[in-house]
This record gives sequence, C-alpha cells and structure tokens, in this order.
Amino acid sequence: MSKKPDPQSLPCSALDETSGLKYFPRMTGKIRLHAQGLLWAELHANLGQGLDAACVAFLQVEYEELRQQVLSGAEDEAVLAWCEAKGRKLCELNRRIWNHYVQKLGWNDLISPTLARRKEESGLADRQDIQTIAHYIDVDEGRLP
Repeated sequence: MSKKPDPQSLPCSALDETSGLKYFPRMTGKIRLHAQGLLWAELHANLGQGLDAACVAFLQVEYEELRQQVLSGAEDEAVLAWCEAKGRKLCELNRRIWNHYVQKLGWNDLISPTLARRKEESGLADRQDIQTIAHYIDVDEGRLP
C-alpha cells in the first residue's frame, strides 16, 4: 500500500456478496466509484481485469455490458439478474464453486507469485497470515489489521 486510501474511495471487501455471490458487489462498487471520480487510484488499472475479468467470464457476460448495466442505476441484485438472463443462470453449486475460488485465490495456486509480489510491494512480505488475495485486499485497504 503506497498510502492509506480514503475509505470513501474503496469498494467493499471481495468477500461481500450479492445474492450469495462473493466479489460481485466489489466489482460493481468499483465501477460506480470510478464513474463518480472517487475510486482509489491504485485500483484503476485493474478495472475489468483480474477478478473482474474472472467474474464476468464465470457469468458469461462482457465487462463493458455489465458496466453499462451498473451505470444505468440498477441495484446489484438487478444487475446480477441481468447477468443470469444474458449469460447463464447460476445454481447453488455454481455459487459455491465461485465463492470457494474467491476465498482461496492466491493460496498455493497460479496466483501465489502475484500475491507474494503484491505483499512485497506493500511492505507486507513478512505477513505469513496473508495467504489469499481476498485477505490481502482487506489488509491493504485497511479493513483488517
């Protein structure tokens, strides 16, 4: 973390949910904050990338179309319903699979080197308790010590 971000410039945690789907409200929150010119600058480069890209691929929708739905003023539940109508309908197993992915991303997987690099860049390399991207995000953004 280069400097402590203004809490009003941050979306919610990656572990927050919309209709039982983790990360979704973080992605929509980033879209809204960016459109208002409030999004923490360090998050700009990853708009539509990383977990955003994984989420829209999982939902089988295009990021730009989802972005337009969000910017239309629709609430997250309505945007997710649109995603399910436009892309694919999620069953409870789909939600569990996605949620597990979000919760464990960075823990002994292909993203582990990225997590290690981000911890190093943020001065958190000595934090062995930070083992997932979601946990790193919450620490980096000041939600967790």
